[in-house]
Amino acid sequence: MIGRLFRAHGEFCASHPWEVIVALLTVTACMLTVDKSTTLDTSGLNSGAVSANVAAAAAGSAASAEFGGSPVATNVPTSTGAGGTGSAGSSRHSRCHGWSQSCDGLEAEYNAADVILMTIVRCTAVLYCYYQFCSLHRLGSKYVLGIAGLFTVFSSFIFTTTIIKFLGSDISDLKDAMFFLLLVIDLSNSGRLAQLALSGSNQAEVTQNIARGLELLGPTISLDTIVEALLVGVGTLSGVQRLEVLCMFAVLSVLVNYVVFMTFYPACLSLIFDLSRNGVNMSLVREKAKGSLLLKSLTEEEQKANPVLQRVKLIMTTGLMIVHIYSRVVFSSSDYDAVDKTLSPTLNLNVNNNRTESGEFTEIIIKWLTMSADHIVISIVLIALVVKFICFDNRENLQDQIRQSQSSTVAIAAKASQTTPLHGSPSQDNEQAMALTAVPRIVEPPAPARIPLFTIEEQSFVHTASQTDLSATGEQLLPLRQRMRPLEMPPRPLQECLDILNCTEEGSGGAATLSDEEIISIVNAGAQHCPLYKIETVLDDPERGVRIRRQILAARANVPASVIEVLPYQHFDYRKVMNACCENVLGYVPIPVGYAGPLLLDGVQYYVPMATTEGALVASTNRGCKALSVRGVRSVVEDVGMTRAPAVRFPSVARAAEAKSWIEQDVNYRTIKTEFDSTSRFGRLKDCHIAMDGPQLYIRFVALTGDAMGMNMVSKGAEMAMRCIKRHFPDMQIISLSGNFCCDKKPAAINWIKGRGKRVVAECTIPAQTLRSVLKTDAKTLVECNKLKNLSGSAMAGSIGGNNAHAANMVTAVFLATGQDPAQNVTSSNCSTAMECWVENNEDLYMTCTMPSLEVGTVGGGTGLPGQGACLDLLGVRGAHPSQPGDNAKKLAQIVCATVMAGELSLMAALVNNDLVKSHMRHNRSSVAVSSSNNGTNNPLNVTVSSCSTIS
Repeated sequence: MIGRLFRAHGEFCASHPWEVIVALLTVTACMLTVDKSTTLDTSGLNSGAVSANVAAAAAGSAASAEFGGSPVATNVPTSTGAGGTGSAGSSRHSRCHGWSQSCDGLEAEYNAADVILMTIVRCTAVLYCYYQFCSLHRLGSKYVLGIAGLFTVFSSFIFTTTIIKFLGSDISDLKDAMFFLLLVIDLSNSGRLAQLALSGSNQAEVTQNIARGLELLGPTISLDTIVEALLVGVGTLSGVQRLEVLCMFAVLSVLVNYVVFMTFYPACLSLIFDLSRNGVNMSLVREKAKGSLLLKSLTEEEQKANPVLQRVKLIMTTGLMIVHIYSRVVFSSSDYDAVDKTLSPTLNLNVNNNRTESGEFTEIIIKWLTMSADHIVISIVLIALVVKFICFDNRENLQDQIRQSQSSTVAIAAKASQTTPLHGSPSQDNEQAMALTAVPRIVEPPAPARIPLFTIEEQSFVHTASQTDLSATGEQLLPLRQRMRPLEMPPRPLQECLDILNCTEEGSGGAATLSDEEIISIVNAGAQHCPLYKIETVLDDPERGVRIRRQILAARANVPASVIEVLPYQHFDYRKVMNACCENVLGYVPIPVGYAGPLLLDGVQYYVPMATTEGALVASTNRGCKALSVRGVRSVVEDVGMTRAPAVRFPSVARAAEAKSWIEQDVNYRTIKTEFDSTSRFGRLKDCHIAMDGPQLYIRFVALTGDAMGMNMVSKGAEMAMRCIKRHFPDMQIISLSGNFCCDKKPAAINWIKGRGKRVVAECTIPAQTLRSVLKTDAKTLVECNKLKNLSGSAMAGSIGGNNAHAANMVTAVFLATGQDPAQNVTSSNCSTAMECWVENNEDLYMTCTMPSLEVGTVGGGTGLPGQGACLDLLGVRGAHPSQPGDNAKKLAQIVCATVMAGELSLMAALVNNDLVKSHMRHNRSSVAVSSSNNGTNNPLNVTVSSCSTIS
């Protein structure tokens, strides 16, 4: 409940910063302008007593001015006449009326001990304040440091105003009062709240952060403030005037610090962020504030107060309140009132007679500047602190930062490149060598560098002429790791390197502490130490392993280093490749990725990514998408299932026939299906087709595999099913887990007949107007070309799956872009393209594409790579479908089939218009190559041989 109240208070202050700040300044201005005038009423007093009291007060005032101190306690003698009180009452309650009044005997009481005590207090306050600001300075944040300074200055201003006006104190009292304020200001909480506020990315988040900070810090700070005020306030009941004044100053310091922290400070934080949007760039501050340890310290667990300590504080609060009530209420007796009435007019007269005018104010300022003994001590302390901060602290911080940077650099050097690059220019070598000129030769593992609580800075710590700028940001740190040259240390003996490599002790560093040259020597020493194919695993740094493998391969293949240097390998997440996509990795081959679209399919527009190096392919497919999207493509899809067909042999044909009959029985099939399905969460046996060839059986298992392409899933299930069959037929011999009856990655009629993967059929009607405007042809011409090319021409060639123009082009391009198995374009490219004139008007074109064996998946394999995953995200089919397993893979198959239709339509139009050669000359060949191929050659057809071969 209390936390919610502080949260609401924080939200109000952060949401209305101007109102809170103006209100606080208004109250302060009102305190400055309030005139606490007093009237001199001497009626009923003995004139002699008045004169004596006035003289005593004047003497006290003179003593106060002489020593420049605060009012101190003195026993003012009182008359025992009609207007006075007895001596006993005077002895018990003899104190000055008000905290600002001078009393008799001040000079005697403001003695050397008091000077020493106040000097210690002042020095302690200065040192404590210096310590807090240095702690904030070490955080590296000028913003948090500036906000803390503003908080201190404003608190001092409010406190000064309160002392002068609210208590009616003299200006000379500020010399003592301000040091008590410095003692109670806690900048650690201010820094925490500032860091939490500045970590917000927008004004609403800043407001919530401030509210959350006050919710966590407010209750504890409030209880601490109450306990401190009541505990220090006990000193105001002592009856010793000097102690009462100092304790009152301390109580006011605690209260003013609390009020400013709970009102002005959160409003100021919110206002600073609001103003930063109008000119001050705070993005770097917020970015570096995220994830800091300080923000973690503001969690509920960290801010939960110790319940035992909280109970103790509550008990102390209750006891101290009882003490204050008892002392201030019970002791407010008539004798004290009599003393108060006796002294009040006299002291008011003393105040009026000694009111500080302009001349006396000047004298007070001059006395402040007088170099007395205590002033000299304070001055020496301040000068020493300033010299220490300027001449020593900054230097020590810089040296510490340099040591941290050097330790980090050596650690990076141990993991990054430590051998001469395969190929590099002299300028790069000079830059690389200079990057490590300041790094010492360190043999032992460096000690862990100290990590600051949080860092907010606008520039790097290290700025020296002897060392390059080592920024901590990832964008600049990575190139440094890539440019790292080896430390000037000779390779260690092979046995020592092997001992380091095989050391499993925590903190030993292992392979990370070995240079590239030492790793190469270990690999060349024999595969038993570090096989080349496992170098990424041994080093636990895939990119470094790839780099070293490239160097070893260049040496073993006896090829120039520049040959492999051209193949890129950096900036790639090889951990997603290991044990999934590729082995013996040397790098990667970038393939351009374009898009075709929008393609309107089943009422949804898609932008289809296509990875290809064939010019004009994407442009042609894009033109086809434009024509198809006029009325849209409609499609149906069937999950036929992935297949695997083991080949088995029996002793005789009769035994093989018996096994075939046993498998085809429903009861036995269910037994086999149970075994098959137990191997996967998604793999479910759908059918089993058996072919017999002599004593051999080819058992074609067909299974649904969810959103995965499913080859591995079906292979694992088929292996388990074969074990089940072998238990009933021990004489069965398993020849191969795959007997090519599947049939995978080969043209096969069985995939046309039975299907494999996904069977998709797409259709579209293209208006005659679109055919003329976009494709520059008509329906009859396209139908005639399709008949003679795709049907008759394919039959003349004996093509199995080639009743299409170039379906494999689009299939392969989409497969490469989306992380499919490129080799399965052989099976997946089975396509029958049909065209006919639309029966309604005989001018529109009706087109269909039938693809019976599209093998696609949206999980597993290359789909997990970042680039391929992004292309799947573009289509909205990445990963497994959340509710219907297999739907994402089905949708991808439909997109592939529609894309094939777009490419087929565009190419057919280009063929009938003789645009094919012209488009390839423009998109797929440079003018230089064309002109050079025709120089000195009689070519009446004006086409090159390579261009003619493209027309197929």
